[in-house]
Amino acid sequence: MKSFFLQLFTWWNGTTIGTRFHTWRNGTRVGSDMFGNVYYEGGTDSEGRTRRWVVYAGYSDPTTIPPGWHGWIHHRTDIAPPSEDYAEKPWQLPHLRNMTGTPLAYRPRGSILRAGERPRVTGDYDAWTPKS
Repeated sequence: MKSFFLQLFTWWNGTTIGTRFHTWRNGTRVGSDMFGNVYYEGGTDSEGRTRRWVVYAGYSDPTTIPPGWHGWIHHRTDIAPPSEDYAEKPWQLPHLRNMTGTPLAYRPRGSILRAGERPRVTGDYDAWTPKS
């Protein structure tokens, strides 16, 4: 019973029943990525473009969409990565999900959560003192 209500009311734990029904009725599976996310298209939006959406594997986390799929889902390209010989550019790093809020988050030197002193830069503020 709990899983039924989670599927009915929570969108962050995977697909809702409404999304599953819409996908079953209108969606055409285009492909999937290395994270297990599945991409669909079908119908048209208010601008006359084909609707595109993703069904996340597990927890809904948009930072798990790789660059090739990101371009397709946002209509930057009409060719989905599995439809072509998609090759990452030589300057691209492997895709990583957003680590904000986790122990693996980036913490520059001098931040509150990391030891050390922040390096001084040319645009730093110097407080006014009456004798200067």
